[in-house]
Amino acid sequence: MPFARFMSSTLGRLVRVLAGIALIAIGLWLGGGWLALSVVGVIPLVAGAADVCLFAPLFGQPWQGKEIRHLSH
Repeated sequence: MPFARFMSSTLGRLVRVLAGIALIAIGLWLGGGWLALSVVGVIPLVAGAADVCLFAPLFGQPWQGKEIRHLSH
């Protein structure tokens, strides 16, 4: 599955980490009710750093990026 392969790649992980950081920063910057955005931003940040893809099981792929990459070869 191309989506899972991209998300488990180095670039895909970097995109998720950067997206998480951006969501956290925007939520903190806007404050108020937008602080929830910061909480949501933790999810892609941690998932990218931990090398897991939360959406991969929806496509019949394993959670772990290492396993996805192994299946891709």
